Amino acid sequence: MKYFFASRTNRLLSSPLRDIREMSGRDYFISLAEELPAEELFPFKLLEEAAVSVFSSGPSALQYGEPAGYTPLREWLNKDWNARKGIRTVPEQILLTTGTQQAIDLVMRLLLEPGDSVLVEHPTSPGCLEVLEMQGAKIVPVMGDRDGILPDLLEHHMQQVRPKLLFAAPSFSNPTGALWSMERREAVLELCSRYGVLLVEDDSYGELHFDGLEPTEFYRKYPSLFALDTADQGGHVLYIGSFSKTVAPALRTGWAAGHPALIQAMASVKRIADGQSSPMNQRLLYQLLAHSPFRWSDHLSMLNREYKTRLKLMLELLKRPGWKGCQYNIPEGGMYLWVQLPEGLDSGALLKAALPKGVSFLPGSLCSTGVQDQRYIRLNFSHPGRDELLLGMNLISEAISEFTARS
Repeated sequence: MKYFFASRTNRLLSSPLRDIREMSGRDYFISLAEELPAEELFPFKLLEEAAVSVFSSGPSALQYGEPAGYTPLREWLNKDWNARKGIRTVPEQILLTTGTQQAIDLVMRLLLEPGDSVLVEHPTSPGCLEVLEMQGAKIVPVMGDRDGILPDLLEHHMQQVRPKLLFAAPSFSNPTGALWSMERREAVLELCSRYGVLLVEDDSYGELHFDGLEPTEFYRKYPSLFALDTADQGGHVLYIGSFSKTVAPALRTGWAAGHPALIQAMASVKRIADGQSSPMNQRLLYQLLAHSPFRWSDHLSMLNREYKTRLKLMLELLKRPGWKGCQYNIPEGGMYLWVQLPEGLDSGALLKAALPKGVSFLPGSLCSTGVQDQRYIRLNFSHPGRDELLLGMNLISEAISEFTARS
């Protein structure tokens, strides 16, 4: 039988990510393309002990749970956010989701009609772009600099296209690792409030910062837009994130926090999507965070020290001759380095040359729409160990050298 797929699936079905993920399972393959944390840093033994504790509580651990998510975990999040991030909310304003990706999908499905305009920070998360394209949205990229989205340009787009919402990641965005200044945060929030545009704030990487600041210090200097908004009881921000990058991706536990009316509506859409996210995983995570020797702040400090070391190694490797002509800004956190290739090099063509060598990266075109980033690549420095990072970066530089030699 011949299948006729919707035209909006073209980008999804033709994405090179399918080839990358297929090859990533091979022993010899090194992936610098995927959004992976370091698995050797997972709190495996403590999670194992937490699982034993959850299962010993009886068969109710395997039963359906609350649609909004396990109440004790929502209460823990509420308390943690208030203490460390200055976020004032209540558990009823928090919906537990199957990772950040589902939170994005739910809000887009809830708010968008085909053809609606959505503003996105440029470049932006490939996962967000895939969701928007599947919803038939008109995606409008908004340019920025190292301090964040440019307010004048943002206001121009708001006046021209009357967008339904803005998607942005002010703290260590995927893929650039940019960290918005306080001035930019306040300016963007003020514009969203003035024009009645919902701001979907992705804070998936906000805990991963390499400045040595204590969490309370960091969030005083770079408060989430949700914290700034809730301080004024605005309801203009939906705050999303997950534990995938900080504890373990397989737990598939994320959140969406916002105005009660928005959260209740998202919960209704979620009942259609999957009924509810895994109560067992949520109970396991809560057991780890609240009733085990695991220390959340110590774990985050360890991740930040290790990822800072891996970033330093990648930066040293980029000084080698094979990377001559490449340009980049050094991120202060997150999991990625956004690299501009030398003039005349196309990241898609370079990937085709790199894959047979046993290495991958993410082409910049997957992080953009309309304005293409063909000369950019995204490199993940959090997942590969030292030896993999050394070999992977050398193999990519070989492919670059082959291209530049031919040109």
